[in-house]
Amino acid sequence: MKSFNNHLFITWIIIIIFFLVVIISLTLLFKPHVEESKYIYLGKNAPIPTTLDPIVNEKKDTLIKLAEKQKIDVVITEGLRSFAKQDELYQQGRTTKGNIVTNTRAGESYHNYGLAFDYALLNASGKIIWDTTYDGNGNGRSDWFEVADIGKQLGFDWGGDWIGFKDYPHLEMKFGLSIDMLKNGYRLNDEEIRKEL
Repeated sequence: MKSFNNHLFITWIIIIIFFLVVIISLTLLFKPHVEESKYIYLGKNAPIPTTLDPIVNEKKDTLIKLAEKQKIDVVITEGLRSFAKQDELYQQGRTTKGNIVTNTRAGESYHNYGLAFDYALLNASGKIIWDTTYDGNGNGRSDWFEVADIGKQLGFDWGGDWIGFKDYPHLEMKFGLSIDMLKNGYRLNDEEIRKEL
């Protein structure tokens, strides 16, 4: 009887160890791969940025200067966007008047983390326009798409390339960060990112 109890005890220990190994393996398998040197983990209650990321801001300024060289006046219409403003924009065309301008709720946009901005153009009379066909520099190409090309050369993803909902004013830099990672408290380690640029 004592031998039977020992075998039963050992069997249960083996079963428990097996399940622990399975749980740990599954946790590691479904945990997002994070390059710790590129990102800083600040925890679930990580503060939300209050300005554009410094690298994104520098690239934005470079984009404006390069566009000026091509005789295109770029205006930044929005950079960092608060969660409240994101929800307000999300409701537009749904529960409030206007056209639908976004499919992302608060916390689901790279704007909310300082990694995106929107642009428009200034026409010859100094008016802000969103005309994607405008050719103010007279070179036969849309100024809007020329700016998008400059942005892509600088490493931005352009909303006009998205499948489905096109967001023509939108440029973003993700640096490999997903929205889930940002929501869970990962932020850029700008010093490490600069080494790669």
